[in-house]
Amino acid sequence: MSMLVVGSVALDSLETPFGVRKDVPGGSATFFSTAASFFGPVQLVGVVGEDFPEEPLRFLADRGVDLAGLTRAQGRTFRWSGRYGYDLNEAQTLDTQLNVFGEFRPELPEAFRRPDFLFLGNIHPELQGQVLDQVAARPKLVAMDTMNFWIEGTREKLLEVLARVDLLFINDAEVRQLSREHNVVKAARFVLAHGPTLVVVKRGEYGALLFEKEQVFAAPAYPLDEVFDPTGAGDSFAGGFMGFLANRGADLDADSLRQACVAGSTLASFCVERFSLDRFRELTRREIDERLAAFRTLTDFRPIA
Repeated sequence: MSMLVVGSVALDSLETPFGVRKDVPGGSATFFSTAASFFGPVQLVGVVGEDFPEEPLRFLADRGVDLAGLTRAQGRTFRWSGRYGYDLNEAQTLDTQLNVFGEFRPELPEAFRRPDFLFLGNIHPELQGQVLDQVAARPKLVAMDTMNFWIEGTREKLLEVLARVDLLFINDAEVRQLSREHNVVKAARFVLAHGPTLVVVKRGEYGALLFEKEQVFAAPAYPLDEVFDPTGAGDSFAGGFMGFLANRGADLDADSLRQACVAGSTLASFCVERFSLDRFRELTRREIDERLAAFRTLTDFRPIA
């Protein structure tokens, strides 16, 4: 089934306790499409500047990402610079330069207007709404991501878009901010009452919670010996989640959604093992399958009498 992502393609500069990288590929659409491409083809809509290198674009194209919706505009690419301490759950933003992304107005090519699965990356809610206006037929699943900046500055517009989607990916701090509820369960119920039928609350090294109307599912994070760079883990989770569902073409029943949640955790676990896209460059489908099987053993136990 076809899958479309609309979001940022960026150049990141990173500092972690394990190294420093400058101007490496980043952005929500980049990580999402890379992770999702392990399950099937992806269409990408975004913008880069004149300075964005060709190599990452060749990498995406070789992975089956259709870049017909990616525009190269005059000016510099969106840049983000951040630092992580030994608590890798939270980044300190050092610098953000929107550059050409500040003028980004997504326009879907005609061939991109009937996706089966649509992911609205972390962009202004008004732009997310504009994408939905351009889709010719209702996708099987529409998902979106957001962040504290949009929650604080454009809350009402964000709630308008939220009412038009099926699934919200959001971290635990952001869902508390959006709902004005301290308790994550109550916060997720707030989101479900405002349109979506599904909420995935990302909890970093503690995994993720999938909320439906009547059920909650907890997917653990995979225990790793080394974590180098958590940048992009959330978008990689979303890419694994939606890529798995699109590949299956299955009904969005409880079992499929729970399996997708584990697939998301699996792709996120690979993302953090290296900087930027480096781990994905060498990742094989066999490794993914082996880790999916390993996830099964993390919570497998006999029924308690």
